Amino acid sequence: MRQYAGFGSAKDSNERYKMLLQKGQTGLSVAFDLPTQMGYDSDHIMSTGEVGKVGVAISSIEDMEILLNELPLEKISTSMTINSTAGILLSLYSAVARRRGIALKDLRGTIQNDLLKEYIARGTYIYPPKHSLRVITDIFSFCAKEVPQWNTISISGYHIREAGATAVQELAFTLANAITYVQAAVDLGQNVDQFGSRLSFFFNVHNNFFEEVAKFRAARRMWANIMKTRFGAKDPKALKLRFHSQTAGVTLTAQQPENNIARVTMQALASVLGGTQSLHTNSMDEALGLPTEKAATIALRTQQIIANESGVADVIDPLGGSYYVESLTNEIEKRAYAYIERIETLGGVIKCIESGWIQSEIQNSAYQYQKAVESKEEIIVGVNQFVQADFNAPDILKVTEAVAREQIARLKKFKEKRDSASVKSHLEKIQNAAGSKDNLMPLFLDAVDNNVTLGEISDALRKVFGLHKETITV
Repeated sequence: MRQYAGFGSAKDSNERYKMLLQKGQTGLSVAFDLPTQMGYDSDHIMSTGEVGKVGVAISSIEDMEILLNELPLEKISTSMTINSTAGILLSLYSAVARRRGIALKDLRGTIQNDLLKEYIARGTYIYPPKHSLRVITDIFSFCAKEVPQWNTISISGYHIREAGATAVQELAFTLANAITYVQAAVDLGQNVDQFGSRLSFFFNVHNNFFEEVAKFRAARRMWANIMKTRFGAKDPKALKLRFHSQTAGVTLTAQQPENNIARVTMQALASVLGGTQSLHTNSMDEALGLPTEKAATIALRTQQIIANESGVADVIDPLGGSYYVESLTNEIEKRAYAYIERIETLGGVIKCIESGWIQSEIQNSAYQYQKAVESKEEIIVGVNQFVQADFNAPDILKVTEAVAREQIARLKKFKEKRDSASVKSHLEKIQNAAGSKDNLMPLFLDAVDNNVTLGEISDALRKVFGLHKETITV
């Protein structure tokens, strides 16, 4: 049970994590603010108005130490939803653990580290795809040797679905991305059985109950087949599709927000019946703002009731053998493979991203769905049917600008007391390595441990890699 949380300052988020753990959460899941995701320190001009707003602000090892204060890193698994700066955040996490005397081999968790879906659907990319792939494979190699229990990537369909994809498109585009990552690592001589066992996936779960269960069943079958027949994996662990799931944010409504409790419960049940390894249940108020403590607790209790009172978690694949579910699983698998074959015909995922073809497919699906909602072919309770004008909106958690002022002031003091010559030396090493084939991760780890910030490392990489420019499709 891994509730996604993070807002405002590192201290605020640390208090929320302690509350969730005290109430029975079994793993941490960290949300970062947009500047952190985009490789900017909190004091950068590009961070103005966004510090701490959609996640926690992390610029330095000092921030990370505050975020993880008194949390038992050697005992818990921590998931970090971070992509373009994933290697830097993992280095910050590792450096904090190392300062506490915790061996890197004992750390457990996941970094999302899935840049291809950022170009497709989410937008927090920095560098062009080929450079992003280079950093990702550096992380694969480093963690296989130094942080062996860490899941080095969470290949994500979640955001693809949130952008408007169908269940079939979510599955197809996610597995096509996964194929691209595995092929890139194999091309560099990495052992598929070694790094393949640390791959993980992240899927959305929507309202169509049986379709979602069938999607998860098809995903596991397809991935095992792809890894075995295409890449020659032999270790059973490398054939497993281990996945985290999250209930669908896009299905939450600002109107009659209490209805979202029923939606989330239904989606969570489908996810468990589909075989998820970990789950986040959205809070009822997330269409309006960041989750309040009360709403987050209800979401966690929803998982706990399913796990402990329903009995559905006692059985492996409980809907296996159902005529309808088996037929639907086969149909989704067939259609997803057809999409993957089409992508390969067009030259692969990166070419399809650069041409805008994948983005266009998702945009068309989103348009068709919106038309169906407006015509009431698709019913959304409280929005286009069973509308109620006099519902009470819940209290909303708001992050004030005081958070940004305090964060920036503390970051300024942090930078002033550093050894500037040491910072300059570490950044030069990173910049030189970025232009070579040297693994960047050891340099990231040494740099953050010597007080180099996330934004400074990202800027060093920008100088070498450049920036990605999106292809606009209409």
